[in-house]
Amino acid sequence: MSPEKETLEISPPSPPPPPPEMDQETPLSLPLILTSKETIFSPPHPPPQQLTETPEKPTNHIPQSMVSFKEESNMIKDLSHLETLSLNELKLMVQEAIANKDSTFTPNPDQPTSEISIWGIPLFKDERTDVILLKFLRAREFKVKDSFIMLKNTFLWRKAFSIDDLVDENFNNDLEKVVFNHGFDKEGHPVCYNVYGEFQDKELYNKTLTDEEKRTSFLKWRVQFLERSIRKLDFRPGGVNTIFQVSDLKNSPGPGKRELRLATKQALQVLQDNYPEFVAKQVFINVPWWYLAFYSMMSPFMTQRTKSKFVFASPAKTAETLFKYVGPEHVPIQYGGLSVDYCDCNPEFTIDDPAAVVTVKPATKQTVEIIVNEKCTIVWELRVVGWEVSYSAEYVPNDETNYTINIQKPKKMTAIDEPVISQSFKIKELGKILLTIDNPTSKKKTLLYRFKVDPLLE
Repeated sequence: MSPEKETLEISPPSPPPPPPEMDQETPLSLPLILTSKETIFSPPHPPPQQLTETPEKPTNHIPQSMVSFKEESNMIKDLSHLETLSLNELKLMVQEAIANKDSTFTPNPDQPTSEISIWGIPLFKDERTDVILLKFLRAREFKVKDSFIMLKNTFLWRKAFSIDDLVDENFNNDLEKVVFNHGFDKEGHPVCYNVYGEFQDKELYNKTLTDEEKRTSFLKWRVQFLERSIRKLDFRPGGVNTIFQVSDLKNSPGPGKRELRLATKQALQVLQDNYPEFVAKQVFINVPWWYLAFYSMMSPFMTQRTKSKFVFASPAKTAETLFKYVGPEHVPIQYGGLSVDYCDCNPEFTIDDPAAVVTVKPATKQTVEIIVNEKCTIVWELRVVGWEVSYSAEYVPNDETNYTINIQKPKKMTAIDEPVISQSFKIKELGKILLTIDNPTSKKKTLLYRFKVDPLLE
């Protein structure tokens, strides 16, 4: 029995909209508009939902979130009456402390109020004050006295840790692959990746974590990285002032690595106590078997609100889970996406070029039709996560008296092949490009692709 065939018809995308102003929340480009009779696509901007990935084996229970988390508005008009009262009360308490020359906020009695700042933002200058104070209120469930104590302790810690000097310090280490920012999620949050598997490198591990002095240096570097990231956020009401965190646990050293456990626990405590409400979502990917024990050990140190932001994905579900929140054009290649560092190896596409996501059912052929309405050179980029499929491409002219051109004969693609195929074709007569994926396996596959049209000059 021949495999079922599904066909998609799409038209070339419209020119992208002009880039947004930098001081606004940055909207992401819309993906290509697709039409299909049989295939169901993931929507371009689905509402964020809390995910709990079901483990492949019922014996390996991946930790599950207790409740779903939805990021609250930081617009004053959206607060409840009681929340507004709490915000005004906290604001008054801080203003009175500053007026009374409380050394927590004003170590220098002659320091103007306008110079008192946190995260590089003046504490009392404009509407950003409310957004800052709301972070502390939400971290303490709008208990004003507890929020005030947390704010004071954060100021004390920042002074003791010399944060303003730390931001400009040069650590000259090799941790750029351990923690890095890459792209944005579908709601405009910057995405930060934490790659613990890098610590399998014994030299890096020994240089970073094996004694208290090294762990303190690592903590300072991690705090500096977060501080620099935070200072790029928009603290105005309605702005993006949280970060989408991804923790990659693939090949991560197990719980037997005492030094890493100590460093992680210390960093977690510092970040939770002094950086409230900066995580929009925390996604754990490539979750291994031992993580349940590690999570159980760390869980008592986390608030329920923090745990409600967690999403867990097994290795088989990593790319699928990320695509629910982050467009594939923003997901790095190593995690199943299309995004690479800006370089000459990928000159045609960037994170600003949206990609389509298509599910290829087991034992089916999926054909994407790109309808060409002008003479042009068309460039496309295509990937099937994990491959183990056959790929072919052809050009079919509208004039039936002309021949179909094989651009790519059917080629079996395996998991060890290049993750992304990039091809181009010059079109001098109208027709359509057919990209066909033949999935002979018993598992569904995720197809990603995008294309550009460069009109030919007459």
